[in-house]
Parts: sequence; structure tokens; C-alpha cells
Amino acid sequence: MKALILVDLQNDFCFGGTLAVEEGDQVIPVANRLMQNEAYDWVIATQDWHPADHGSFAANYLWRKPGQVIELNGLQQILWPIHCVQESYGAMFHADLEVARIQKIFQKGTDKGIDSYSGFYDNGHLKSTGMGEFLQSEGVTEVHIMGLATDYCVKYTALDAVQLGFETKVIIEGCRAVALNAGDSENAIQTMKAAGVEVI
Repeated sequence: MKALILVDLQNDFCFGGTLAVEEGDQVIPVANRLMQNEAYDWVIATQDWHPADHGSFAANYLWRKPGQVIELNGLQQILWPIHCVQESYGAMFHADLEVARIQKIFQKGTDKGIDSYSGFYDNGHLKSTGMGEFLQSEGVTEVHIMGLATDYCVKYTALDAVQLGFETKVIIEGCRAVALNAGDSENAIQTMKAAGVEVI
């Protein structure tokens, strides 16, 4: 059994969003095309779903700016602009995404005290989103991952997928990077490959 995982194809990560990824919109047609592929038994989407007082938002601290790094409950945390707040327009899937083809959605980043880049776990691996258990219960053995962004949520979702024993492939045509620093995208790809992810 094979599943397609669409990572965070939400308004705030696309053009005009508060944390827009350059060319983020360009992956939406790729997702729509892939969802029509009958080779996939499941089409799954992850959705950043933060409370407004989330600890990763720079605006929730005095004198803090996006891009700075703090410690949040014992973990290093990059501070971000406010994004993907629960029930907000920015948290909704991109209007051009054919959401009717998505069979299951897993929300992440719902706990204000810890961020969650991966679609499987929070950043401390303290709590599961349920996606891994669901895929295993359905007999899925192979996952193909695409979405936003290559160097954060795609990377960590792929790394966790390998750890959970899934044959894991990242469809690079359907990914774009935040690239806070030069080379972040390339470094993420190398990290994934070194962990056993096939980049296709």
C-alpha cells in the first residue's frame, strides 16, 4: 500500500501569506496532478494548526524578531511570524488545491508549548499526531512526500517516516524551501538522503 503525503499546502506558506515560501504556489498544480495517480491508496494532508499564543511566534515575546532562536521547553526553537492560526484564513488549504481528493488530514503544532515540523510527531517526539499509526493500521508501507517547506516540515516528516519503517520518497518537484540561510534546501536534501530517503 502506498500513500501520498501533502505537507502544509496552506495559504500562509503561499504567495501573500505571513510565512510565504518563494514559489510556494507552484507546488499546488503538482499536488493536484499527483492526487489523480491511482497508484496511491491514500492521499493524506498535514496542516499546521497553531493556537494564537503559540510559543514559536516571535510576536508573543517582547523584543523578539522572526529568525531569532530561543529555548522553548528545553528545545531550540526558531521564532517565526504568526502563521497558520487555528480557524484563520492563513491556516486554510490553498484555494486551488483539490481538497476533495484528500482522504485524511492530520493537524500539527496544536500545543502552544512545542512546535511540530513533522507530520508524525512534535519536535520533541513527545506526542504523535496519529498519522504514523493510521498509515500502519491501513497497511501502508511506502510514502511519497511533497509540500512546504523542503528544509523544515518536508524534511522532518520524511526523516520520521524512515524512522517508522516506511519506504520513503520525496518528490522534489513538489517542494519549495524557506531557505532562511543559503544552502538550507540543499542541506535538507542531503540530510534526507543520508537517512535513507529517496529523493525523486
